[in-house]
Amino acid sequence: MSEPIRVVLVDDEPMVCAHLRTILGSAPDIEVVDDAQDGAAAVEAVVRHRPHVVLMDLRMPGVDGLTATERISELPNPPAVVALTTFDADQYVLRALRAGASGFLVKSTPPEDLIGLVRVAADGHTVLSPEAAKRLITASSGQQTGRQRALASIRELTEREREVLTGIGEGLSNAQIGERLYLSEATVKGYVSRTLVKLDCTNRVQAGLIAYEAGLTHR
Repeated sequence: MSEPIRVVLVDDEPMVCAHLRTILGSAPDIEVVDDAQDGAAAVEAVVRHRPHVVLMDLRMPGVDGLTATERISELPNPPAVVALTTFDADQYVLRALRAGASGFLVKSTPPEDLIGLVRVAADGHTVLSPEAAKRLITASSGQQTGRQRALASIRELTEREREVLTGIGEGLSNAQIGERLYLSEATVKGYVSRTLVKLDCTNRVQAGLIAYEAGLTHR
């Protein structure tokens, strides 16, 4: 990406925003264009600055991060919204991912990792580690119901689409899935698009969660 990666920070704790701004500001290719203390201000900041990435706290007074994520995801050409959380908020993260978030980061992420993961999100890739995703699925209330729902969702997939979905659930890129299945990256992209439509998913994270819930990936 030739232009700087524009980032909006959203957290009701000013010290958290200041900390994140300091870390990201040290990267020459990242520009923090605004910060917001609640979800309503976050949506306004996104409309005003058209960032590439939004780091979104989930639990805030007023308009919370879940509602803001839903509103941002409905905008034309929305940015990647990455949920900021602590692991005691697993349920909020699941809801955020299903609302359209592109992934999540724990607030204790080391500075050098945070910078790299913001770049990953800006490139359109999922920011979701397999280990963390497994914990989310395990923590999901009504897990059996979720599994049954996921199994029903994948019934209409072809065998190849299931193989692609498995790769998505393992956090693989299109190129990596293509290498595993001996397919071109363009072909994999087509399979991914069709799979997302069949599963009624808006992004790869939602599809990846279905792959976990359906047992397509190792837990």
